[in-house]
This record gives sequence, structure tokens and C-alpha cells, in this order.
Amino acid sequence: MILLRVKLPDRPGSLGAVATAMGQVQADIYAVEIVERGDGYAVDDFILTLPATMMPDSLVSACASVEGVEVVWLSRYSAHWGLESDIETVNRMADEPHAAGEILVEDAPIGFHSSWAALIHLDRPGVVIATALAPELDTAAIALLGPLDELRTAELPAGWQPGWGVTVIAVSPLTGRRAIVLGRQGGPPYLRSELVRLRHLAALAG
Repeated sequence: MILLRVKLPDRPGSLGAVATAMGQVQADIYAVEIVERGDGYAVDDFILTLPATMMPDSLVSACASVEGVEVVWLSRYSAHWGLESDIETVNRMADEPHAAGEILVEDAPIGFHSSWAALIHLDRPGVVIATALAPELDTAAIALLGPLDELRTAELPAGWQPGWGVTVIAVSPLTGRRAIVLGRQGGPPYLRSELVRLRHLAALAG
């Protein structure tokens, strides 16, 4: 599976032109998600596969051949993740309100196309729960994440943790002096619309 993030003109036919270009390199599109809309543009995520004979570079070239289209990011995407809507996460949190924060952390890597997520207590400080691919977050590592009591995104430089490359994070506070932190290895940056979604879900988690 491949996750491809594309910025394209927000006009009729643009999405179809991109899909047609992908078809020319035999891409099999499983899902498309609109991540953000701005003044005259849209940002879409495509979940797709390519034949073994096709290199990812061919996909980038195909998309770039469409006028006004820019490939923002391309990476491998765990096939078992799939796509899970915010509504499903909200329903799960409503069913188990005592564990809402933990549920949000479990679902966030799927809903936000992230490598990992962690729930951190601000006062101790310490990790309440983290997903399997999260780095070791001791007190020193948590300090490197920056302020955890405000909605924000930041880029951590390569080597911020031993063996880790550049990592883009998104942070949103929860009640109870807690914060959720999401991480993406190498990017792409978290968009404003993604931060708004994260803040909304964090508020519902309590």
C-alpha cells in the first residue's frame, strides 16, 4: 500500500484527471480522502497500490504531468490500517468514556495517517499509553517535544532520539493535565484542518 498526498486545483475535473494519470501507471486506488480545501486548491490523500514492475517515481511523474498538480508526500502505508472515520472513534469514546483518551490514541494513527501516537501526563510527566511504533518517551524526550498544553505542530530534527530521523508532531491538550501527541516520520506537515480535527476529538475525549 502507498499513501500519496496531492495538492490540486479545486475545480471540476481535477480529481478525475489525477485518477486518470494514476491509471496510466497501473495504480489501483483503494480510497481517496479530502484532507483540506483552501482558496482555489484542495489537498487529497490517496491510498493505492502499484504493480511490482512500477516504481513509486512513476506515480509522482504521472501526477506531476497534470497541470497545477503537486505531489506533497509519498510513503508506504500499512495495509492492515485501512481508513477509519472520526465518527467511529467518537462512537467508541462514547461507549467507554472512562477510556476515551486511550481510545483516541489507539485510533489516531489511522485517522491522521501518522506513524505513532502517545497520551502524556503533563504533571508527572510520563506516558499514559502509546502505540506500538512510538519512540521511548522518558522525561528528557518528552521535554524535547516542546509545550504540550497548546494546540500546535512542530518538526523535530534528525537525531532528536537515537536512531530517529526528522519527525513532525502534532499536539493537542486534553482535560486532566494530559496531551495527545502524534508523530509522522519524515512528514508531511500536519495541516491546519488536521489540527482542528485533532482539537475537536481531544475535546470530546475529555
